[in-house]
Amino acid sequence: MKNLLDFEKPIFEIQSQLDELRKNADSLGLSSGEEIAKLEEKLAETRREIFSNLSAWQRVQLARHPKRPYTLDYVEAAFTEFSELHGDRLYAEDRAMVGGFAKLGGERVMVIGTQKGRDTKENIMRNFGSAHPEGYRKALRLMRIADKFGLPIITLIDISGAYPGIGSEERHVAEAIAVNLREMMMLEVPTIAAVIGEGGSGGALGIGVADRVLMLENAYYSVIPPEGCAAILWRDRNATPKAAAALKITAKDLLGFKIIDEIIPEPLGGAHNDPATMAQTLKTHLLKHLEVLKAIPAAERMKQRYERFRSHGQVIEKQPAPGLSP
Repeated sequence: MKNLLDFEKPIFEIQSQLDELRKNADSLGLSSGEEIAKLEEKLAETRREIFSNLSAWQRVQLARHPKRPYTLDYVEAAFTEFSELHGDRLYAEDRAMVGGFAKLGGERVMVIGTQKGRDTKENIMRNFGSAHPEGYRKALRLMRIADKFGLPIITLIDISGAYPGIGSEERHVAEAIAVNLREMMMLEVPTIAAVIGEGGSGGALGIGVADRVLMLENAYYSVIPPEGCAAILWRDRNATPKAAAALKITAKDLLGFKIIDEIIPEPLGGAHNDPATMAQTLKTHLLKHLEVLKAIPAAERMKQRYERFRSHGQVIEKQPAPGLSP
């Protein structure tokens, strides 16, 4: 089966048996009904068991699933009246970063996010979802428009990392991301970031400084992809699952560290199994947090945002040995 993940094979095997039994139900007679019921029960139990005990690496695989909903899928399903804006007014249009005016429920907002492609042609156009400097400058331009007109900002993060090519470095991708970090901290309007798939390194942080940071159940948010960590620390690609666990990149880990504010549950089997339900769940959570943020005065909200990110860094100093001066 195309796009079948390794840990999903037991589910696929039972599903195949069930499909075959249903196909031949008439020829098998009355006994087939009981067998079908047993297999359906076994399928549901196997699915629950597998997806309730996923490892960090398995969640990374789900976050990268090619059928997983992307930013524009959520914009179409959870938002209305979307009007896309283009260009950074400095260099070019970056199609890996999308954004524009939209309505979320009854709220007018600015929605911005990274966008991957579904096939080779679209992936080339979208640069496989990796934004260039002009993408971050476009995002900042849209944020400034939203701030000017008092529109809340919603960012949807799904990026393995900002594009690291020569052209990107020549146009100062690190500076573009750094400017976004600074400017997003000073926005007066409510801001919400949601990690919907991959949340990789500075590429994610460039649109991730917000009053509330939400994360889908099977997304990941990390300073480096597990493969990169495995290559640096173990010099072995086979250590990728070990690296994923060591990095503490899952939604549950990050909620415990207070890096994110809430985990958004996914349909059993992942967001790609029921995109419509996932979009409505995301919409519900965004509206809930937006209502709370709008009730907070702008000055207080900005203060809380500043304190939130200042609290992320913690230092534990080693005490000097007895008899030694510090």
